[in-house]
Amino acid sequence: MPLLDPNYLAKLDAYMKSGDMEFDFKNGDEQRKGEILDFLEQLMDLAEVADATATKLIFKDSYLEAIAGVKTDA
Repeated sequence: MPLLDPNYLAKLDAYMKSGDMEFDFKNGDEQRKGEILDFLEQLMDLAEVADATATKLIFKDSYLEAIAGVKTDA
């Protein structure tokens, strides 16, 4: 599986929004419930890393330009 797979993210989004994940949790045994909760915890941790990475990628050039004195306003 490629690391950047928007199709997987779309499937995961649909799985959660459709209520299927909630259904699986409510109807799952304790092991399945634990797997779902562990997965969600990992996903939330990853979301924090993604946010920090996006901020770094987006603002890195702006920060470097600011400290170099490059004017970006037109």
